[in-house]
Amino acid sequence: MGLGKTLQTIALLLYIKSEQHTIQPALVVCPTSVVGNWRRELQRFAPDLKSYTHQGIERTSGEAFISQLKGVDVVFTSYPLLARDRETLESIEWSTVILDEAQNIKNSTTKQAQAARALKSDCRIALTGTPVENRLTELWSIFQFLNPGYLGSEQNFRRQFANPIEKLDDTEAAKRLRHLTTPFILRRLKTDPTVISDLPEKMEMKLYTTLTTEQGTLYEAVVKDVMERIENADAEGDAMSRRGLVLSLLMQLKQICNHPAQYLKDGSSLDGRSGKLSRLTEMLEEIYATDDRALIFTQFAEMGELLRDHLLTKFYDEPLWLYGGTKVSEREEMIRRFQAERGPKVFILSLKAGGVGLNLTRANHVFHFDRWWNPAVENQATDRAFRIGQTRNVQVHKFVCAGTLEEKIDEMIESKKALAERIVGADESWLTELNTANLRDLVRLREVGD
Repeated sequence: MGLGKTLQTIALLLYIKSEQHTIQPALVVCPTSVVGNWRRELQRFAPDLKSYTHQGIERTSGEAFISQLKGVDVVFTSYPLLARDRETLESIEWSTVILDEAQNIKNSTTKQAQAARALKSDCRIALTGTPVENRLTELWSIFQFLNPGYLGSEQNFRRQFANPIEKLDDTEAAKRLRHLTTPFILRRLKTDPTVISDLPEKMEMKLYTTLTTEQGTLYEAVVKDVMERIENADAEGDAMSRRGLVLSLLMQLKQICNHPAQYLKDGSSLDGRSGKLSRLTEMLEEIYATDDRALIFTQFAEMGELLRDHLLTKFYDEPLWLYGGTKVSEREEMIRRFQAERGPKVFILSLKAGGVGLNLTRANHVFHFDRWWNPAVENQATDRAFRIGQTRNVQVHKFVCAGTLEEKIDEMIESKKALAERIVGADESWLTELNTANLRDLVRLREVGD
């Protein structure tokens, strides 16, 4: 997360080529949005290494793919293609396989994880700032790629380590696991001044906003309607329907907290209807006035569109907007523009598409417009700005709607942060396990200060 993993890896590739004189190329697998960054970094720090990118509709396969690799030192591809083109990538004996943002194989049963394990290579490297996002079996999955069988079967790992540590807080089991894994892990922390003495500070703050009357009315109506349906599902013993209703309730309430127009999807005007949007606009006015720059993260593509359209009417330049549907070439151009000396002041990003792998150090403000309720995921997004190359202090602003489930869940996470970082899911599915009484208490609308 901005501590130089890419640069260290490039240095290793140079060493392998110079010392071992290997003629086999290395394979780098990374998120689609990061491929361009890898190419630029390789050109900057190791221009003698020849690269080839396996990407796009014109990519080759079979013998044509093999012929493309003659004289190539490094091949870049993305996680979606790792599974889709498994047969092609599996046919090569790679010198080194590098998984960047290796948490993409955290679920051992996915096609991506299976395809990664099937690759043939002399050396394997996993790069990640969050080896454990949600549960310890994610660490097992990464190690199963690195050193197959080293931590035993997944079933045995659950019995010996995951269950005792996560459920019983077994310190002896945790100690044994650290003893097994530490020799294979190179970990650097931004808080360690011996690693980076000149990295500026990161200052995190909560921005508490209130609901407008419209938002409050919608919020209470949704809670009343969906909670009645959840209680009916409880009475019928329909656990599947109940889970779906809980997730739907949480999603609707998050949308209402963002803006009524996002929830209603009616194309209505935006001004004066959302406490969050009003506060964001006020703070962006200060950012424009002081010549600062900002990243705004949202988990909703439709909210990103609304933010872009709103800011277009308020400020003199066009904010950038990156989401899952953005073409690779457009992503790279957006990054180049934002990082330029006189680039746009605001970059709006969907959390999934822009939360990893991007270098956006021109920004010194990061806004989390809506919360992912997972500290590891939010920290990854923040580290698009707070990383090597940043020269200014980074201010992180996390919006919380006071009196709503946003405030309640934020309190829950803060009170059990260490546990949340380890076992809280990357989405809100963990909340479906709350009983109905606790769920009702979670979502009820409170007077501010209640």
